[in-house]
Amino acid sequence: MKRVTIQDIADALGISRNTVSKAINNADGLADATREKILRKAMEMGYKQFSYMAATNGGETAAALAVPPRGTGDIALFTTSIFHQTNHFASLMLDRFRQELAQLNYTISIHLVDQDNIQRRTLPVTFSRERSSAVMCIEMFDYDYDEILCSLGLPVLFVDGPHKRSGRSLPADQLYMENSAGITQLVNTMLAKGKTRIGFIGDYEHCQSFYERYTAFRCAMLMAGVPVDETFCIKETFYNGIVAALSAIGSLPDLFLCGNDFVAVDAIRALRNLGKSVPEDVLMSGFDDAPESRIVMPPLTTVHIHTQIMAYTAAYLLMTRIREPSLDYRIVHTETELIWRDSTKC
Repeated sequence: MKRVTIQDIADALGISRNTVSKAINNADGLADATREKILRKAMEMGYKQFSYMAATNGGETAAALAVPPRGTGDIALFTTSIFHQTNHFASLMLDRFRQELAQLNYTISIHLVDQDNIQRRTLPVTFSRERSSAVMCIEMFDYDYDEILCSLGLPVLFVDGPHKRSGRSLPADQLYMENSAGITQLVNTMLAKGKTRIGFIGDYEHCQSFYERYTAFRCAMLMAGVPVDETFCIKETFYNGIVAALSAIGSLPDLFLCGNDFVAVDAIRALRNLGKSVPEDVLMSGFDDAPESRIVMPPLTTVHIHTQIMAYTAAYLLMTRIREPSLDYRIVHTETELIWRDSTKC
């Protein structure tokens, strides 16, 4: 028997696929009469979300059926990091995400992916596909391994993901923080103050968020007509590499933008070991607004990530994907906010 799709319902009613999708996903912007007409047609045609409910709930209105019952199941979280034991932004997001899932009768299990799993292309032994309703990935930046997760036949959500420098994008929903606006604002403010020698520290191929932050910096400089000195672009993410790179350059820029706060903190330490200080010798900024950004000396200018909004959005993306697997893949960026602190005082 052919599976009924959103397009089939749209064709039967002579309306757009987008209108049918809004009705089925209980989105705003539809008249009640239109919504009810669509949902009744979906039940009549045996659309999978409503077929069982139509047979057992004859007395209920279609509007009442627009919000599916709460589910039960397990969300499998794949990660290469133990961020849930650190101040990584994802640890704060995960706390709220657990609460959201609990209200929907879902649990979450964490599966650590080690280098052996990645090299051998194997799944963690703790993972059971049969017990899992969906997969969420955090700090999963190996594209080829991620493709394996996308082939499991389960809804998949990536919170950040591998960089897209080559133009490849995973066949899954993707959630990011807004990586461009804060950096663009920072660069333009510094340029207006005459700080034109600006560099970047961080491996822009580490992940998509680093890549977006780096390209925002390059784009802001390009649009302002200010050339970038390539010696000030340091493609390093960890302390030892940053020390070596800073030791090798002849002079410092006016400002270093960093891929995140942890890179910035390591850069401040490295400069201090080289007899340089922030902000006297060079200005410094990070990204994430991690607790470290507030206690490091000097306090770090950074971009705040609204982790609770990311958690709400992650839950929404997963639940709607579980309910409607045929939805087009979605790439969502949640709002961020530039926070000025002493590391960029000039």
